[in-house]
Amino acid sequence: MGGMDAGGNACKISMLWNWYTIDACFLSQSWHIKSNAMFAVTCIGVAALVIVLEFCRRLGNEYDALIIRQFKRNLNARAAAVHVPSVDPSGGYETPFATFRATPLQQLIRSVIHAVVFGLAYIVMLLAMYYNGFVLISIIIGAGVGKFLCDWMVVKIPFSAQHDDMRGKNISHQIEEPSVCCG
Repeated sequence: MGGMDAGGNACKISMLWNWYTIDACFLSQSWHIKSNAMFAVTCIGVAALVIVLEFCRRLGNEYDALIIRQFKRNLNARAAAVHVPSVDPSGGYETPFATFRATPLQQLIRSVIHAVVFGLAYIVMLLAMYYNGFVLISIIIGAGVGKFLCDWMVVKIPFSAQHDDMRGKNISHQIEEPSVCCG
């Protein structure tokens, strides 16, 4: 399989595993690799694209955490917004709570971040579908470097006995699950 570019050189495109370098094409005929240097830049660029994807995922998580922290600060400043606990049928107390709903601007920002992550993830997926070994290795390297740079694990574990389930037995609910393909 392959197409012709404006200069008459054939693009090497395969839906099978390949190690093409010169004359490989990605996403369009204008992304036609004509030298080893151009292919090296492509591999570095693909890895960088995946790092940017991991950064944007982290940015989305940090933005969500920021708006929740802001809400909690405002809620604490206005203690009247929290209702008095009532007794539930089992004889215990109902935990007071307040419902947070993002403002339209906050939701717009969250949506834009999500759209960027979604778009980048699909571009990476399309690049992977060329089954070029070098590009796939670049994607994997970019994912590893992106995770290392952008997603340090931080978990708050209380020391008190009343939080026994947090002493390593059940902390999974405070650790985010890694996202899988496409955001």
